[in-house]
Amino acid sequence: MVQAIWNGAVLAASDQCRQVEGNYYFPPESLNLEYFQASETHTICSWKGEASYYTLIVNGRENPDAAWYYPNPKERAKEIQGYVAFWRGVQIQI
Repeated sequence: MVQAIWNGAVLAASDQCRQVEGNYYFPPESLNLEYFQASETHTICSWKGEASYYTLIVNGRENPDAAWYYPNPKERAKEIQGYVAFWRGVQIQI
């Protein structure tokens, strides 16, 4: 089981994660959505496409744009469509 943890909260937990470029992408159904707030931020990856972001809010603390996903990835990245990855201090425990 892989878990994403920040500020004492389990943001996501799954044994169905997919690894891409060293990042664990969690399936959407594994997220504890109470900690996620949609962000207006978007970035472009040359081979995956346009990423969207979430700001994490746990126990009154915010971690802006600390989770990202590809809602409509390019063909080569279809396996991670809708899956969520983390950074900015989020710990991945295996």
